[in-house]
Amino acid sequence: MQPTDIRRLAENVKRNIGRVIVGKEDVIDQLLIALIASGHVLLEDVPGTGKTMLAKAMAKSLRCTCKRIQFTPDLLPSDLSGINYYNQKEGEFQFRPGPVFTNILLADEINRATPRTQSSLLECMEERQVSIDGETRSLSRPFMVIATQNPVENQGTFPLPEAQLDRFLLKVRMGYPSLEQGVDILKRFKQDNPLDALESVADAEELVAAQRAYSQVAVHDDLLEYMVRLVERTRSHPDVALGVSPRGSQSLLKAVQVHAILQGRDYVLPDDVKAMAKPVLAHRLLPKHATRLKEDAAESIVDQLLRETPVPAEAVARRG
Repeated sequence: MQPTDIRRLAENVKRNIGRVIVGKEDVIDQLLIALIASGHVLLEDVPGTGKTMLAKAMAKSLRCTCKRIQFTPDLLPSDLSGINYYNQKEGEFQFRPGPVFTNILLADEINRATPRTQSSLLECMEERQVSIDGETRSLSRPFMVIATQNPVENQGTFPLPEAQLDRFLLKVRMGYPSLEQGVDILKRFKQDNPLDALESVADAEELVAAQRAYSQVAVHDDLLEYMVRLVERTRSHPDVALGVSPRGSQSLLKAVQVHAILQGRDYVLPDDVKAMAKPVLAHRLLPKHATRLKEDAAESIVDQLLRETPVPAEAVARRG
């Protein structure tokens, strides 16, 4: 599959999702970037902004399976992965798969589950497998976790640790619709739910092919150095207690390659890095306590680093 084929696939899926989701083109783009880059997404916003609808529309557009699980404090790791149970009729133990055995897993309000249950997702997200009673089982391809959390209501929640936040390729915010978009939503959902009539425009095999091919996008060495400099500066920033790990720089590379494809190019420019820096890097930063109290503190730090870090010349970035 060539970059032009990947872009055509993404455009078809985006157009199809737009039949259900009003506006939010940037959010849809970022979810497609994470999906093609084999990454996971942390969707943070208040309830009722369309997070579940977006995940279901994406899965249906790609003819992929989608399962939703509501995270609660009493949720157990086995509720996610599945269990071996004794079938009295057959006289043997059989495996009952959990909701992680799907293509797109919607982990709703992930910060309401206990750390033990949250950590059970780590192996699924990183290794695409689960280990149950000493037996390792592979997950479906593609596999993507879309986790949601409410940033306002923190009572009875368990904040995600840095180790798990680092597993999410992107952190995305939905945001409220504008006045015009709000009216369009009412008109669109006045009689029927458009999700029920949504048809697929691609399949899982095409998506897997795109996931294997996107890395052929050319990235000049100067841009690789630019991305590493950005990451290194997060570790020495005076307002940052914990900077971005090497996994973060690898995630940034993946995201900018797919972003370049969606812009119609088979090479990366500095603009791609600037566009993906905040959604990839901000949630991986741990600001110091005084800074952490400020709203959007991590995003402000990334903006500052983007302004202060020298950008490679566009002519140089085009070479290679």
